[in-house]
Amino acid sequence: MSFLERIEERPGAAELRVASYRMLGLKRGATCVDVACGAGHAVAELANKGLKVTGIDADPDAIEAARERAPGAMFHVAQSDDLPLEDGSMDGYRALRLFHLLEDSAPTVAEAYRVLRPGGRIVLGGQDYGFVLIDSSDQDLTDVIRLGLESRTVSPRAARTLRDVLLDKDFHDVEVAVHTEVVTDHREMAPQLRSAAAAAVEKALITQDDADSWLAEQSRRGRRGRFLAVIPTLLVGGRR
Repeated sequence: MSFLERIEERPGAAELRVASYRMLGLKRGATCVDVACGAGHAVAELANKGLKVTGIDADPDAIEAARERAPGAMFHVAQSDDLPLEDGSMDGYRALRLFHLLEDSAPTVAEAYRVLRPGGRIVLGGQDYGFVLIDSSDQDLTDVIRLGLESRTVSPRAARTLRDVLLDKDFHDVEVAVHTEVVTDHREMAPQLRSAAAAAVEKALITQDDADSWLAEQSRRGRRGRFLAVIPTLLVGGRR
């Protein structure tokens, strides 16, 4: 839960949520479901805009935290491909930071199509780990370590496929936007950097000495104010 809280409270996260709301384009009183709602930041903000919001997450702890953040909203513990919602009951569907966790996004998008009314809007999104940029004096080593980061997720490049998935399911007016987060505080990224380096060692992509050297360089960059990571998030919207 602390990880989910940190992700949503990082600089740039609020702007990403606002961008997704603009793409949804829902008016006061509309119904909306937020799938993989986490600790409920988006649910609370959409409810404050006058929407009738339902939050869905597979993690009971996340739902408990979300209920505290948005006590007036409806919540369910459920999987993204089996929603406890009626056919055509939603004006909007939103799911961010979900698809890198799924082996196959098609069942989840099919379920989104089912619960949306005709004309309803969908917004999907997530990081594509193949696009993550980290500055380093050894860029070749950094690229290999980024592969370690990708290995930590089920579908690290799923975001780039979401336009195709929506078109395959006969969504219309499909649009793509890119929200880019620039991170210059090494402390924000340090856990992910350590995880990526450890995964690259586990996969025998690099040696432990390589990992230690690279992590030390990134730490030095942080102390000197030279750390830089660029993290793009794709937002893909459409209409049923």
